[in-house]
Amino acid sequence: MKKIINSPENFVNEMLEGIYSAHPDMVKPVAEDVRCFVSAKKINGKVGIATGGGSGHLPLFLGYVGEGMLDGCAIGDVFQSPSPEQILEVTRAISSGAGVLYIYGNYNGDIFNFDMAAEMADFEDGIKVETVVAGEDVASAGPSAPGQKNTRRGVAGIFFVYKCAGAAAAEMLNLAEVKRIAEKACENVRTMGVALSPCTVPRVGRPSFELGEDEMEIGMGIHGEPGIRRGKLASADAIVDEMLKPIIDDIPYAAGDEVAVLINGLGATPLEEQYIMYRRVSQILKEKDISVYRAFVGEYATAMEMSGASITLFKLDDELKRLLAAPANTPFFKQMQL
Repeated sequence: MKKIINSPENFVNEMLEGIYSAHPDMVKPVAEDVRCFVSAKKINGKVGIATGGGSGHLPLFLGYVGEGMLDGCAIGDVFQSPSPEQILEVTRAISSGAGVLYIYGNYNGDIFNFDMAAEMADFEDGIKVETVVAGEDVASAGPSAPGQKNTRRGVAGIFFVYKCAGAAAAEMLNLAEVKRIAEKACENVRTMGVALSPCTVPRVGRPSFELGEDEMEIGMGIHGEPGIRRGKLASADAIVDEMLKPIIDDIPYAAGDEVAVLINGLGATPLEEQYIMYRRVSQILKEKDISVYRAFVGEYATAMEMSGASITLFKLDDELKRLLAAPANTPFFKQMQL
């Protein structure tokens, strides 16, 4: 294992200390716990938005704490959930009288700990908390019918949920409205990924799974969860064709619809390869008369140094388009008003 670290045990805390030092005008820790990560700017009367999850996915999750997006993030060890106590401390720090919305990925550990934190926030502090669980990975389960529990993993598409909910909160909408926007975004975002190589968790010191030099796995999750097919490495166009079809098929599209596209690198995929993927996505969408409002290409949700990428489509209407276009200023994502 080759990594630029001091020790596996200090990997997460030293990474956080570096971010705080680099962006003191944007983010700060709560009290002495560096893993309770909040915006340096608090707006009274605004709905607070909190997220959280394991480390190892930068810029997810903490990278989107800042103006126009999230207000706080509880941070666990690599690929491990934060504790309910850490989530509660973040909740208290960002609460300003309008309630708090939790937005996080669909993983059992996160669900258990966030639910416990919400109960404690209500019982101990009288903070009203609502929850939206994002799960948009079309490879991890079949379509979720109305009324059924969503069993899909939350992956890179949660970025769009953060963006729209954060913009809604910045408009000073109430908790019910911010939650509605977050749920609406979840309903309209779909993702699929492909992995070409494993990642190494510092404390473990060895690759988390094995892939042959000439192999790829379609549909693998951001922690190395099994995908839907393992086979020989194909061309960029063939990979995109296989990934994009189930994404498009999962939500009804009509000629003239508009989307935002996210090509997300998983940590070790050059931007050149990501743009080759976007080229093919753009071609397919043009053939289907689906317009691209904006493309996002780069690393938005990684898995340490895993090689691979994911494709996300976010189906837009006028409301979601307006919120997506709103300004944001965070350590890892900056946008002027579009």
